[in-house]
Amino acid sequence: MKPKLSIIKIGGNVIENPKNLSHTLELFSQMDGHKILVHGGGKKATEVGNRLGIEAKMTNGRRITDAKSLDVAIMVYGGLVSKKITALLQALGCNALGMSGADANAIHAHKRPIKKVDFGWVGDVDGVNSDGISKLLLAGFTPVFCALTHDGNGQLFNTNADTIASELAIGMSTEFETTLYYCFEKKGVLRDVEDENSVIQHINSETYKALLDEEVIADGMLPKMHNCFHALNHNVKQVCIGDSDMLQKTSSNFTTLTL
Repeated sequence: MKPKLSIIKIGGNVIENPKNLSHTLELFSQMDGHKILVHGGGKKATEVGNRLGIEAKMTNGRRITDAKSLDVAIMVYGGLVSKKITALLQALGCNALGMSGADANAIHAHKRPIKKVDFGWVGDVDGVNSDGISKLLLAGFTPVFCALTHDGNGQLFNTNADTIASELAIGMSTEFETTLYYCFEKKGVLRDVEDENSVIQHINSETYKALLDEEVIADGMLPKMHNCFHALNHNVKQVCIGDSDMLQKTSSNFTTLTL
């Protein structure tokens, strides 16, 4: 039987709220077994970039990463946000190790091909070094991944943190029974976005199609759900979506996705 692994991705609204971040990291540190944390930092990167006179460029909600923006992402994701989170986890007794995809050759990627839009230095994941990451986990470390990958030739890429979490869960499923958690400000996938209590507690492939047809799942939730089912279709046991309280053993008010 494979050992269990929990992979938790925290969103920008969690990272930007000190009280929420502290609560989330405390719950994360208390989770049993092997675990990995994944974080972004886009809002903070935009803030720091503005201070430096480097304006964030977006198209259809997606970030364009030119050379200067990549430098900001490296500084903010791999430095400012990563080290603050790892220090907070160390204070909670969790032996966190801040990492990018380049560290231990953990996440290999290639530059996204130019189609209708040139996204610049944005990477699409090719693979995960499950053997190397497994050694860190078994040695007692808790990897904390930022949203950076690399191509093995010295080039770093900005890569969507939801995608990194999904690809890590898939890659590590060869060694572990993996569960993926997407932790954000909502209690789960909502049937009515105006009603915080309208959490859909279970979604499978069939109900997912129905929710798409009904346009219950739309807009910003679409790429997140795509990552969820991409993971489930590649040996990830289950995916959970909700706020940080879902990380508690006693919690049940969140969305669980299975095939």
